[in-house]
Amino acid sequence: MGDKKTPFYKKHQEHNAKMVSFAGYSMPIQYAGIMDEHRTVRESVGVFDVSHMGEFIVKGADAEQFINKMVTNDITSLKPGKAQYNAMCYPDGGLVDDLIVYKFEDYFMMVVNASNIEKDFKWLEKNMDKGDIGIINKSDTIGLLAVQGPNALATLQKLTEIDLSEIGFYNFVEGKLAGKKMTISRTGYTGEKGFELYHDPEDSDELWDKIFQAGQEYNIKPAGLGARDTLRMEMKYALYGNDIDKNTNPLEAGLGWITKLDKEDFIGKDALTEIKDNGLSRKSIIFVLNERGIPRKGYPIFKNGQEIGEVTSGTMSPILNTGIGIGYVKTEYSKPGTTIEIKIRKKKVPAEIKKPPLVDSSPV
Repeated sequence: MGDKKTPFYKKHQEHNAKMVSFAGYSMPIQYAGIMDEHRTVRESVGVFDVSHMGEFIVKGADAEQFINKMVTNDITSLKPGKAQYNAMCYPDGGLVDDLIVYKFEDYFMMVVNASNIEKDFKWLEKNMDKGDIGIINKSDTIGLLAVQGPNALATLQKLTEIDLSEIGFYNFVEGKLAGKKMTISRTGYTGEKGFELYHDPEDSDELWDKIFQAGQEYNIKPAGLGARDTLRMEMKYALYGNDIDKNTNPLEAGLGWITKLDKEDFIGKDALTEIKDNGLSRKSIIFVLNERGIPRKGYPIFKNGQEIGEVTSGTMSPILNTGIGIGYVKTEYSKPGTTIEIKIRKKKVPAEIKKPPLVDSSPV
């Protein structure tokens, strides 16, 4: 394939994964099947290899000030052991990426989307201030497993003396799990309780085996990118390249809550302030089809015969057993409860805008 391999590549082969090329990596799209993996995560516990994600270490006396200039949220409130969902914007307010900032005792870690690693790193370097700042791209030297689902905590608790129930949502600890040193965080992209394990790739094989042994009683299964996608859609979690990109801004994307327009200057602040003052012309929505069909990216959205927007992500929800999607519509049609139509091939299929999430979940 010519793609990079994650430290879990052999494990994917052992589990007969169907591999695809994704963000320059050879990644598992599914094992037993997307529906089965999705339900396993919602009902018990599933394991995702997310080692393809990017990690940047930012150090130095001026690191905090620099990152705060680059991101939309306010990281000055972060204490060590805390993580924060965030975004980086271009000067026009368009999104460079969405990411997570972790605050350690004497440095920060920025976790970025796999497909944006090179672009994001160059963007940070380009905008680096003079001062005491150092950025290192550690993406190739960190293994990352996400263990997600209602039984994730019970599974992992067998492997560590750390009280995992004490780790709050968007918090992390450094310690030992399965006898190996790692960073254990609680963020997640599924809407379920779960943990991310940042570790040395040399420990990946042993870590995988011990987790699967510990989760045997819960019928633990590996889950691929396919289930990761359907799970995040039920939650209305944005995917860069689909629901957000350089042509979308965080306010219309429903990320106003991580956009602190009252903080000191950050890249894109002026443009976003103007956009907010002028009023949004469109908004991100989530919808459920009322008839059979599967919405896909690019399908037009209609209301009263008029085209009002388009689908950015769509799938068949394994939990609701119906078509669901995320998209943008003109602001006046964006309220939950609004009926719309999705043009699937030649047919307009009725749908309803909903308030997310679409399934009961408890990540906190």
